[in-house]
Amino acid sequence: MLHRLYARVLALAASRRAPWWLAAIAFAESSFFPIPPDVLLIPMALAQPRRAWRYAAICTTASVLGGMLGYAIGYALFDYVALPILNFYHYQDSFEQFRQRFAENGVYIILIKGLLPIPFKIVTIASGLTAVNFPAFIAACIVTRGARFFLFAGLIRRFGDPVRDFIERRLTLVTSITAASIVLGFVAIRYV
Repeated sequence: MLHRLYARVLALAASRRAPWWLAAIAFAESSFFPIPPDVLLIPMALAQPRRAWRYAAICTTASVLGGMLGYAIGYALFDYVALPILNFYHYQDSFEQFRQRFAENGVYIILIKGLLPIPFKIVTIASGLTAVNFPAFIAACIVTRGARFFLFAGLIRRFGDPVRDFIERRLTLVTSITAASIVLGFVAIRYV
């Protein structure tokens, strides 16, 4: 079953509309969608390694734009959504401590967590919620998302065929490692 799904994703990745889907997923993942764009970026770069840099640029741009929406969601909805929940559970003091830590270290948190395999929307919404300096937020998003996506693109350009062969031979292992890294990313959210 995994091999059929993998073959389907590779076929989609080679289609003419794939860059639009990549941009849509990268945008959505930074603001409200749980699936990271890597699931399409990697197969697209494997299908057409010469376009890997272009795909990384699309991913980075769309992810930063989606991050702006995530920031706006956190910033605008705080009074209507978060504050009543905090008041109901009497977490105002805990949130103030979180807000203070995030305000002091927000850019570093964005830089670190933007590289991890966790939904980036958690970082963007928290940034808006805690009113991280917006230009610093944008700069950190460009750096961290660009680093992540261009790293993947560079590795695939450099090692494309061996990477594809490894994935195809060990698809279950690759899928398991990806799932484990996502779980570890959520654990890192809790403790970093």
